[in-house]
Amino acid sequence: MTQPVQISFTETATDGLAGHQGRIALIVPSGGRLPSGLPRAARDAARRALDSGAGQKLKAGDSLELAFPAGMTAEALQLISLPGNASVAEARKAGAAIGAKLGKTHTLVLAGGHRRANDIALGIALRGYDFSAYRTDAGKDDDSDAGGDGDAKGSDAASDQPRVTFMAKSPEALAKAAQDAAAVAEGVFFTRDLVNEPANILTTTDFADRLQAMEELGLTVEVLDEDQLRDLGMRALLAVGQGSAAPSKVVVMRWNGGDKDAAPLALVGKGVVFDSGGISIKPSAGMEEMTMDMGGAGVVAGVMRTLALRRAKANVVGLVGLVENMPDGLAQRPGDIVRSMKGDTIEVVNTDAEGRLVLADVLWYAQTRFQPRAIVDLATLTGAVIVALGHDNAGVFSNDDKLADGILSAAKAEGEGAWRLPLGPGYDKLIKSRLADMKNSGGRAAGSITAAQFLQRFIRKDQPWAHLDIAGTTLPPSATQLAPKGATGWGVMTLDRLVRDRFEDE
Repeated sequence: MTQPVQISFTETATDGLAGHQGRIALIVPSGGRLPSGLPRAARDAARRALDSGAGQKLKAGDSLELAFPAGMTAEALQLISLPGNASVAEARKAGAAIGAKLGKTHTLVLAGGHRRANDIALGIALRGYDFSAYRTDAGKDDDSDAGGDGDAKGSDAASDQPRVTFMAKSPEALAKAAQDAAAVAEGVFFTRDLVNEPANILTTTDFADRLQAMEELGLTVEVLDEDQLRDLGMRALLAVGQGSAAPSKVVVMRWNGGDKDAAPLALVGKGVVFDSGGISIKPSAGMEEMTMDMGGAGVVAGVMRTLALRRAKANVVGLVGLVENMPDGLAQRPGDIVRSMKGDTIEVVNTDAEGRLVLADVLWYAQTRFQPRAIVDLATLTGAVIVALGHDNAGVFSNDDKLADGILSAAKAEGEGAWRLPLGPGYDKLIKSRLADMKNSGGRAAGSITAAQFLQRFIRKDQPWAHLDIAGTTLPPSATQLAPKGATGWGVMTLDRLVRDRFEDE
């Protein structure tokens, strides 16, 4: 997998600034104080830049860059404005300004005694992500084969990796605090890698194998094959994948870091590794992005990785349904009726509304097997949520105000946009079927709400549950503050924070 940039922490020492080769980033607090170790010519140039019109317009986290500063061997001197009372989001934005410029060189960061140094470092790591596994001009061997054995090689060579030396007032304390942040960054990167992978590499089998490999981190991982799913009665899930040569699977990941008798939090993810729409085939324009339709499963995997890496004191189980939705001669048809694991019948009026069929069975299985304290599902479920909220916010639906508030608070704390949308019995009439207990699509009106309403039918009475529709936040059309263009890993930080705040033992 793609590894976060290596960040080492050390005491502030400015006497060698003139001879540093690479990049230098200065965190400039209110008042524009500059380190005494800067050569006079570079110091004068930096002061002029900060006093200029552009410098005066800098907001918290913004930066100016001086190329090849006078009197220094550095290739660039980056000035980042960040007041001492900056927020978490502003500090991460400052780090992201540094991370976006890393390249393959050695970057020296002077943070002084800034109280948000840990968040600056996390911002560097998150924005420094670069998925380069299939770019042959990125230092790869000429004979690398993107269609080979499914092992995404990534940019792992030490020569390809940038280095960051982070100078701060208390480096040992900062390094210790940064350990959990490093676990979060690795979880986010794992999710981003999964979402960015092409479907010819990330098959259902390859996805399951990558999750199985996390047993080395202390997770207990179980892979259920089609025969087991059939025995369990997961006919709705199996119907989605019956038109694909890739076998459908459910993967169960368990992290038991809390009281052995405590019921777990259950995280459930939709893992459609490619969604053609099935017989209700999608338009060809943009279909290549349907490799991201496993985004919910990717987030669950990233959260489970983070919890294991930081040894979270909580019991959490992650379940993902892995399928591929393809239109061959065995594919389910519009008009088919399938019976879910719960026993309810579903009329399939649109085979492109397949994610909710996958989730219906996995949600029911999660409840019957684990009796969770709460259950949160994530899915790139509807285009309708993009119409409603764009790419800045995920849609949050819940039958439990306390759980919903916890998710919204966690998302706000981590700077990940989330907005609660309604549920209500009035929407049930839109998914009423003439032939079965329900149909799998209610049409265009309130599309994200009727999808959530459908899922709620597979939630037991009095079971706290939340559904996160992440279709807009998983693969936005442009770079975000903490991610280059491509997969964002939205949700890993929010759910890790939710576990810390609401489900972790003292």
